Amino acid sequence: MSHMNFSGANCKNCYKCLRSCPVKAIKFKNEQAEIVEERCISCGHCLAICPQNARNIISDLSQVKKAIADGKRVIGSIAPSFAGFFRGEEGKVIAALKNMGFYEIEETAVGAEIVTELYKDYINKNSKENYITTCCPSANYLIEKYFPKLIPYIIPIVTPMTAHGKVLKNIYGKDSFTVFIGPCVAKKVEADSYSKEKGSIDAVLTFEEIEKWIEEENIDIGDLAEEKLIGRAFKTGRGYPMHGGIINAIGNLANLNSFDKLSVSGMEECIELLESMEKGNLKQVLVEISACKGSCIGGPNRIRDRKEYFERLRGVKDYIEKRESYLKKNKEIIDIPENIDFHTEFKDKGVLNNKPSEEELEKIMRTMGKYSLEDELNCGVCGYDTCREKAKAIYNGMAEVTMCLHYMRSKAENITNVIFENTVTCIILLDGDLRIKEINPAGEEIFLVQGNNLKDKPISVLMGDEDFRYVRETEKSIIGKKIAIPQYNVVFIENIVYLPKQDIIMASMVNIMKEEKNKEELIKVKENTLNAAQEVINKQMRVAQEIASLLGETTAETKIILSKLKKVVEGEEGEIR
Repeated sequence: MSHMNFSGANCKNCYKCLRSCPVKAIKFKNEQAEIVEERCISCGHCLAICPQNARNIISDLSQVKKAIADGKRVIGSIAPSFAGFFRGEEGKVIAALKNMGFYEIEETAVGAEIVTELYKDYINKNSKENYITTCCPSANYLIEKYFPKLIPYIIPIVTPMTAHGKVLKNIYGKDSFTVFIGPCVAKKVEADSYSKEKGSIDAVLTFEEIEKWIEEENIDIGDLAEEKLIGRAFKTGRGYPMHGGIINAIGNLANLNSFDKLSVSGMEECIELLESMEKGNLKQVLVEISACKGSCIGGPNRIRDRKEYFERLRGVKDYIEKRESYLKKNKEIIDIPENIDFHTEFKDKGVLNNKPSEEELEKIMRTMGKYSLEDELNCGVCGYDTCREKAKAIYNGMAEVTMCLHYMRSKAENITNVIFENTVTCIILLDGDLRIKEINPAGEEIFLVQGNNLKDKPISVLMGDEDFRYVRETEKSIIGKKIAIPQYNVVFIENIVYLPKQDIIMASMVNIMKEEKNKEELIKVKENTLNAAQEVINKQMRVAQEIASLLGETTAETKIILSKLKKVVEGEEGEIR
């Protein structure tokens, strides 16, 4: 099931999403971005970074509302990172959720406590060259799809969210409706995959969705009395969303004495570490791996522009200290239920890319205008680091030739230049001050000038500027106006347009002097024909009159016929045409 994608209406083909995607799981088809699910690791960075807000994340909110309306016991599992996003309003947020119909809200840190103990147990019982934690689903997908050789190093324990969901189902019943609330869109994918098997989490809502829901209900958080969470977790579990929180929770184990403990966050660092581990250059390490920079507190699906990272971090730390003080009086930590299976299995989901032959690759490169190494700019604007990587993506149906900005610009410029240089129409470009910026060769020939000598000079040096000034001041175009410029022996059909965004006046002028001369010649031919016709008429009339006088007949009929002939030559209105 696809949980996120882009809106076709808003996508502007800026390729920013592709540039941010660490695994290039976004393809462009018909100039539309599309997330390829089998390649995607659900980190959500592409959607968070989209400048057009073209993201489309499938929401479980309607399911949650329906469960509440149906009278189900809706139980919330809220990630400790919420204290960073709703700093100072933690208790009021809990109160708002209960007002909206939640039966109970517990900390996901309960699941983290369980996962910590299971990690320790696994490390103590299994001798591995390396250990990789599994709390981040995006990091798990990264390994399954792009580093499957490292799967044996993954600790086969479910995430804190799934662990807590299992506990909640055990406490409140299988028919309860469990909802995870956190900063991570990958949790939606994780919950969906588990629901097909054992079903621990029924729905996932991000902090952003929660905030919008509260607004929709017209709830003023400031008016609510704070409500406390059930105290089932300790400091170790609440520290999971912070960088190094998992490592700190595991602590010192005898089996880890010779191990380096590494906390890695951010996809670039994660990929670099996994590559090193895959090559065998990194051994004897316990790795806490998180897709988001700064771990869960830096999650991409945070409430946009609400709080900076370090402010959120401070909020979580303050919350932990406050909760620890509360728990000293109210210790309600739970034991790990023996009847619940918290183990999981990770599978090889390796993404396969077809490799083009060198001949096929060169052919694709040529379609991109890359004929030599000098043509390979490797600018990265398209989202790929090199032109050849982009060519490989085209071969695999992940990219389009038109994604190369430099190639398309060069192509457009070449077409434009060909038209500009070779058209017989005079084209002149002026700035807002009616100064000449460009004139094409046809214009140079007509006005007997060199374009370089005219640059930045007023149009008045060539011709009257009245029409240009009118168009600039009124922003109304002049289309199809006939003007004559005797000093250059030309007659133009003038078209002048103002482009306000560029503050440019564009004039195209078609020289119709030949047509005008042809017209004059035609008039002369008609005049000569009329004169000749008149002479014929006069002669014929004289002859007719002489004959008529001899015969005693009238010449009226002959005159009418000859007059009609004259009108045909002259035209219906008697005008020369």
